[in-house]
Amino acid sequence: MKSTIRKITLNIGLATGVLLGMSGCQKMFDLAPEEALSTKQMYRDIYDADAAIIGLYGKFSTLAKQYVILNELRGDLLDVTTNADLSLREINAHAVSETNEYANPRAYYEVILNCNDILKNFKIMLDQNKIKRAEYYQRSADVLALRSWIYLQLGIHYGSVPYVTESVETVDDVKSLATKARVPLVDIIKQLIQELEAIPATYLDPYTLDNTLVSANVDGYSPTTFFIEKHLLLGDLYLWDQQYTKAASMYKYIMTTSDRLGFEATDINVWYHLYKITRGQISSGMGPIAVGYNSDINDINNLLDNNTTGWRSIFARDRSNTNYNSTSNTSSISRDPEWLWLLPFDSKFLPENPFVELFSNVGGKYLLQPSKAAIDYWNGQTQTNNFAYDARGVMSYKNINGNPVVFKYLYNFMNPNSSGSIYSLVGKSLQEKNGRWFLNRAANVHLKFAEAANRDGRRKLAYALVNAGVASTYNNTAISDKTNLMNTFDSPPYDFDARNGDAPTRYRSSWHLATGIRGRAMVKSNTVEGDSTLAIENSIIQEGALELAFEGHRWGDLVRVAIRRNDPSFLANKVYDKLRKSNNPNAEAVRARLMNKDNWFLPFRIQ
Repeated sequence: MKSTIRKITLNIGLATGVLLGMSGCQKMFDLAPEEALSTKQMYRDIYDADAAIIGLYGKFSTLAKQYVILNELRGDLLDVTTNADLSLREINAHAVSETNEYANPRAYYEVILNCNDILKNFKIMLDQNKIKRAEYYQRSADVLALRSWIYLQLGIHYGSVPYVTESVETVDDVKSLATKARVPLVDIIKQLIQELEAIPATYLDPYTLDNTLVSANVDGYSPTTFFIEKHLLLGDLYLWDQQYTKAASMYKYIMTTSDRLGFEATDINVWYHLYKITRGQISSGMGPIAVGYNSDINDINNLLDNNTTGWRSIFARDRSNTNYNSTSNTSSISRDPEWLWLLPFDSKFLPENPFVELFSNVGGKYLLQPSKAAIDYWNGQTQTNNFAYDARGVMSYKNINGNPVVFKYLYNFMNPNSSGSIYSLVGKSLQEKNGRWFLNRAANVHLKFAEAANRDGRRKLAYALVNAGVASTYNNTAISDKTNLMNTFDSPPYDFDARNGDAPTRYRSSWHLATGIRGRAMVKSNTVEGDSTLAIENSIIQEGALELAFEGHRWGDLVRVAIRRNDPSFLANKVYDKLRKSNNPNAEAVRARLMNKDNWFLPFRIQ
């Protein structure tokens, strides 16, 4: 590419690295955040438009620390350590002052105002024929979706917020937003749905490989996971709005990506396993991304607990390995089999990885730790080999130097040994704080689909996806003829064909290797007791804790279900149990406070 990109929206190292890879420009950018909205000379051609997108995601990555703190520490899975400051303790105790640094929405609005400015300038570029119509719609849809995601987050945490779509001159104008009328969460969701539904369906799809935004390998990173998944976002909005069939349809669209791309069910390489939750090989020469054992399944010391194979590798594997981002069709989407949205932190770029500081007791401040409640959740499960624990727990956190450490975010920073009692650095020094911001993956899509399906009267299907999969749940092992088995025989989006048999004809249907969330984790299926809708919903939310712990989904899940049930105790009791198990003397008072829905939301003050 010969075009020289002159300016990006923010001083973000990730954006700089991407731009260098795309344009060949050797000049480092050094813009102060206040310059981000001065864009008069930015938008000359498609490469400048791409620079704006990448710069936007660079700025967006600065939200990672606040996002994880608000979504996990407010719930039941994270707890403070003795090193935590007052702001973190306030978040944990749901007694947040207006000056709390993590409750300040300013950073979110700075990204929103960047989105608004980019959308305005993209329209000018289109009007001046500087970009093609398709290029405009593709990139504008991306920016609009990112802004919508941020507004959903703001609504979840603050209850009502100013909804601003116009551009402003400087980020100092963010403070003036506090004087604008605030829109309640329920109305924000409806507005966001309306805006996303107006996007032509073609532009809801991810960027294809021939797009200038994703065609380059960037310092060992594939940009394919940098960008928000718009079908998933729209599915989430429908789920919050209790439009369950529409939500399930959006999730199913993602889950059937390999089917839409024409890959056969017998093609069990990486493409078959794309977003399907399986135990099998994900590509030639690479191991499974499921909980498993090296040889003897009854020897606990044989657990696959390394960065290359097994469930842990979802968070730790080398993302520069092309086996995880390959395709035989250059017009198709190049995708990781699990991750839909993930952003890297690299010691060579800004912003710095915030998770080492938050979680590590080696080279970090060790401010947050897994809660006793979270550990009990994992220890309360039973594997199919009858080991009395959930192996996802020992790979989500490790005991380092005698302390429980959230480790999902640290595998690219340090490597624990199999006992978890010592460590070795991945890089050459403590300053190489490489890592990733985990935003969304296939397991969350399946859990959200199950949540929608359960509320839409498809309880058995919801149960199947959470537990052992459609093939197992809809089967009768005593019958060899699978013609009328291992299949939901339902209308879209609830039609799942998982037939796998050889009589009277050979079946290898699309979902025949999909094992369900718990099946992939090698834990025994749940039993359903009492009201099946509520029992299955409880199990789905519980499975979210076991599978997605610390990834930023927990608080939203608790709030959404509590609102749906009109039952504050659903949320309040989980937070209470966390605090009680950590011997927090304020546990009862916090529970009483959370029994009032108004107290779920943070004070809105832009500092």
